[in-house]
Parts: sequence; structure tokens; C-alpha cells
Amino acid sequence: MTAASPWWMPHIHADRRPRLMARNAIAAALRGWFAERDFVEVTTSALQVSPGNEAHLAAFATEAIGPDASRRPLYLHTSPEFACKKLLAAGEKRIFSLGPVWRNRERGPLHHPEFTMLEWYRVGDTVERLMTDCAEFLALAAEKAGAKSFRFRGREADPFAEPERLSVAEAFLRHAGIDLLRTVAVDASTDRDGLHAALVQAGLRTAPDDSWADLFSRVMVEKIEPALGQGRATILYGYPISEAALARPSAQDPRVAERFELYCCGIELANAFGELTDAAEQRRRFTAEMDEKERVYGERYPLDEDFLAALAIMPQASGSALGFDRLVMLATGAGKIDDVIWAPVAD
Repeated sequence: MTAASPWWMPHIHADRRPRLMARNAIAAALRGWFAERDFVEVTTSALQVSPGNEAHLAAFATEAIGPDASRRPLYLHTSPEFACKKLLAAGEKRIFSLGPVWRNRERGPLHHPEFTMLEWYRVGDTVERLMTDCAEFLALAAEKAGAKSFRFRGREADPFAEPERLSVAEAFLRHAGIDLLRTVAVDASTDRDGLHAALVQAGLRTAPDDSWADLFSRVMVEKIEPALGQGRATILYGYPISEAALARPSAQDPRVAERFELYCCGIELANAFGELTDAAEQRRRFTAEMDEKERVYGERYPLDEDFLAALAIMPQASGSALGFDRLVMLATGAGKIDDVIWAPVAD
């Protein structure tokens, strides 16, 4: 079997170049969009004390060697979130970052170990404002790429149409026949056995050691995500508190958080929060996430104490992270994420 030609071969690059140029046009348009609205672009350090504290995120680890030969662990960030929130604590009001992030254990049509994330924050604004931002970004990307529709693996969506807004609870009922919030208490605790029984009744596979979060994720992956963002984008909002470690509780329902995700053609594009600013609660959530990480993967990441201290003076804000490469994929009709990255990591 003959190996595929590398991306740097002239004939391969010639085929890839139109999508890469569209990528540059979309990036320039997004920067222009933010500039028109008085956002400040920030560049944060890729090396961090903690790469993030979500149980199922895997980071790239390294170490810093001091002039005295001392060594301390550092990580490539999985998101610029901690640094951006420190900048909000410092006094910035509207910021965005468009740059590389790194996630280990991820490689496939929609995943690349190094990818580009667009992250932006609005002090004093609600997550509803971010929903509007996301809709505008879809249309902007389509316009710059000359696309009338987005397509991926037989799914199609109109990037100029107003996104559907669907709660997680509604999505579970519609696509899986499960009353999710019956398994979430007012104090945000979850009923694992109740959700397990609902999955069994719905004909979904389960395992004896599945946690509530495992069961939730299985329904999301198998029943809900493939159905989202067809015809037009979907904004999925109202995630249970336990599935939104960095988001504040909803004022309307204490069982759910101010978190939404943007889906298009079954692909998750963005993840947004009404940001949690309670440092004690954030510490509790991070510790629970790291306990779960240790249970599943046998490792845990340190907490960024500097970040937790900054939360004490961080103003109320909303923020979102968007997978820029995935947006370019949809806008250019690419079949995999490597097709829209200038110099992919060796596989």
C-alpha cells in the first residue's frame, strides 16, 4: 500500500490552498468584527501552571528548568480561559483571543492535537448576547468563503438562518424520550440510578460502573448531537450544573447552568458560559472534576491558585470559546480538520 503524499508536496498544497486562503479571510473578518465593537485582542501564554480542570481533557505536559537547574511542571493550555479571566479581573471589559491551544488524546476528522480557538468575553453582558455573536460569526464565515450552505457528512445547514434555541431538557425528551431533569435535584445533585433506568427503557447501552455523567454523555453522543444543527444551527442551552464546571447557576432554574453550545451539521462549534465568579464553589467543582479524572485516568492536574484568587475580583461576565478550524471546515466544505490547517501535526 502506497503512503499518502505529505501535505507539503506542491500538488497537495495546490489543492489545499483555496481553503487555507479562505481561512485567512475568515480570520481577518472576525478580527475586523471585534475591532468594530471595541474588543481588544489579547495574546496569552501557552505555558500554564494548570491546563484546565475538566475530567476528560488531556493536556500536553512539559517542565520549566530554572537558571539554578530547578524543575517545575508546566502544561500547554487547553484554552486561554484562565488567563483571559485574569485579564477581566485586571480591568479589561471586552477581549478576544484567536490562537493555538493543545489537547492530547485527540486526533480525527474533527480533532487535531493543536488547533485554533476563538475565545471572547463580555463584562456585564448575558449569554444571550453571545448567542447573537455566534449567529453573526456563522454568516460572516459563509460570506467570506462564498458558501450558501454548510455541509458535513450528509447534513446541511443554512448559516444565514436564525439558529434554533433548544434546552438540554427539551433535547433529551425530543431525541431520546428521557425526562432528564427528573434526575437532577434543586441542590444540583444527580440521581444516577434514575438516569440509568431511563436509558435502559430507551434501549441505550449502559455499563455497571457508569456514573451519571457517563450516562448523560452517552445520550448526548448517540441520540442528541447527531440531530442538532440540521437545516439551521442549534443553540443548546440549560446544561445541568454538574456538566458546566465554570458556569454560574441559572436564575430561572437552580438545577441548570448558564451554559450553551452551538451546533451546526451535527458538529459542536462553540461552548459558552455565564461565568462563575464564586471562588469557593469553583474550587469545589474543580476538585470534584480532578477526583473523577483520577478515578478514570489515574492522574490529576494542579489547580491554578492565581486563577482562583482572581475570581474574587472578577466582574460578572459571559464568555465563549469557538473552534475556529471547525468553522472554516464547514464554510469551505472540507471533509476533515487537517484540510484547513496550514501545517498539520505529523500523524
